[in-house]
Amino acid sequence: MAKLIVLYPQPTDVAKFEKDYEAHLRLTHEKTGIPPDAKPYTVTRMLSISPELPPFYLMFSLPFNSMEELQAALASPAMQELGADATRISTGGAPVIMIGNDA
Repeated sequence: MAKLIVLYPQPTDVAKFEKDYEAHLRLTHEKTGIPPDAKPYTVTRMLSISPELPPFYLMFSLPFNSMEELQAALASPAMQELGADATRISTGGAPVIMIGNDA
């Protein structure tokens, strides 16, 4: 299984990021055809284990059946639009976008 992983740096304004991220998830459902009540992805908010904030605030992970399916999705106009929106809402710096493969 292949995964698309997006790591968002600590936002400059957490409340604004949360509001914008909620809208981004709605856009994700709309552009990818994921039904509004389905959640095939995971969203993880990072916790601190020290007095310092972790470098990332949030991680989004979306599984795909294969690397080919993931690559096709990344090349789609819908995913390009979602990538631009992810960058727009990430006020703490550009999000880190990675792909992974479950071992």
